[in-house]
Amino acid sequence: MELTTVWFILIAVLWAGYFLLEGFDFGVGVLLPVLGRDERERRLLINTIGPVWDGNEVWLLVAGGATFAAFPEWYATLFSGFYLPLLLILVALIVRGLAFEYRGKVDSPRWRQRWDLCIIVGSLVPAVLWGVAFGNIVRGVPISADHEYVGGFVNLLNPYALLGGLTTLSLFALHGAVFLALKTDGDVRDRAGRLAFRLSLPAVALAGGFLLWTQVTHDDTWGWVLSGAAAAALAGAVAAARFRREGWAFLATGATLVLAVAALFVTLFPDVLPTSLPGGDSLTVTNAASTPYTLKVMTWVAVLFTPIVLAYQSWTYWVFRKRLRAEHIPVSHP
Repeated sequence: MELTTVWFILIAVLWAGYFLLEGFDFGVGVLLPVLGRDERERRLLINTIGPVWDGNEVWLLVAGGATFAAFPEWYATLFSGFYLPLLLILVALIVRGLAFEYRGKVDSPRWRQRWDLCIIVGSLVPAVLWGVAFGNIVRGVPISADHEYVGGFVNLLNPYALLGGLTTLSLFALHGAVFLALKTDGDVRDRAGRLAFRLSLPAVALAGGFLLWTQVTHDDTWGWVLSGAAAAALAGAVAAARFRREGWAFLATGATLVLAVAALFVTLFPDVLPTSLPGGDSLTVTNAASTPYTLKVMTWVAVLFTPIVLAYQSWTYWVFRKRLRAEHIPVSHP
């Protein structure tokens, strides 16, 4: 297998890992006003992701860095064409990170309400725009023969991409509700479990419609297989949420996200950014790749350091594996 194909697969794995881990972070943030009825419950929800959210974002940084190093043409065209939505995502992630850090610095309800709003918006915006971005990547965008993006921001707001945005939002919200049911106890756990089942119904409709539209348009055999597997995993998540089996539900929603990302990348291959212009030139794993020497060096670095990162992050989740209750949260900030 050529190194260009290997790195295309590795980038797909990085995005799948990012959606799997950061997905429930976004879901918790979006559901903060729904499940957090008072200050202690809102702090409980934030504490469920407090030890891990910044580590989960590392997957995004590595995916972006790997794309820049392995496929610089893809990175350059993607960031020039998707500049505004990617900037909005970056600003939202920065604001959300600041909210986690500064929310408890002042013992004032108004102060905390403002930062809570930042957490909600900072989770909602990326949850939608990542789906819009990937929808456009798979659909294709106006790229000239010189590999320059020649469209505008409006070109990105097409029905297929917007459906992708609603799909990621619904799946992340479901993933977050299941995570909260798995990570909390008491009344919050019960409400999160009931909410997860209610959220699973629109998630099935949106994700099913998006994957079906994708495969009908591209008609890729492996894409059909992976889309079917994602649909089966999502159906399993619905059943597990219905019978309040939080562990199985979380595994099922995670598998849904991973398989959905895999289906999109398989459908995309060998392109990395197809063109929608008749006279344009699509970016592929061949014409967008770095030199063979660069890919060899990157491969050795990945082989040496990836197991260390995975081991450390797994250890972090193991340390903070216990359920949390509202009673564990002090009545007021120290």
